[in-house]
Amino acid sequence: MRPRRADARRNYDQLVAAAATAFAREGADASLEEIARQAGVGSATLHRHFPSRQALLNAVFHGRVEALCQQAHELAEGADPGPALTIWLRALGAYVASTRGLASSLVPSTDNECHRMIVRAGDELVIRARAAGAVRPEVSIDDLLTLVTAISMAVEHNPGEGGTEAERLLGLAIDGIHPRTGA
Repeated sequence: MRPRRADARRNYDQLVAAAATAFAREGADASLEEIARQAGVGSATLHRHFPSRQALLNAVFHGRVEALCQQAHELAEGADPGPALTIWLRALGAYVASTRGLASSLVPSTDNECHRMIVRAGDELVIRARAAGAVRPEVSIDDLLTLVTAISMAVEHNPGEGGTEAERLLGLAIDGIHPRTGA
């Protein structure tokens, strides 16, 4: 693929910045026409760079998803498998809940690169945790992503408290509802 012209690169960057702002304010269903307008380009330019809403979501969230995947790989290399999975799920849940639009972008679809990246990274942790007996044998990364996404979407509309509430609810899901007995 040949390098983009300077004006094409500028348009791309302006679209991603406008989309990040719109998704943070309105969620994943923000108006694509409004995003194009805020970026100072026409809708044809938006669609030339991003053939689908999901492609735009991938561009907006790719960097942070990549960082979460790197964290998963680092945890898989060093930490105890059970706690490593828990640490990563809590980090994923807190970020997803505090970032409007991201939960919707993690729903599986054919052009959802962010979802595929998270699945690959998380699956590495789940496989290790399963082998160590830290999670039940039937637990899959898909199960855990459904749980994290559902919790995050449920609290997404609580500005400022979404991440904290998601962490609390995810803790209940991971640790259970029974009090710790110390045994």
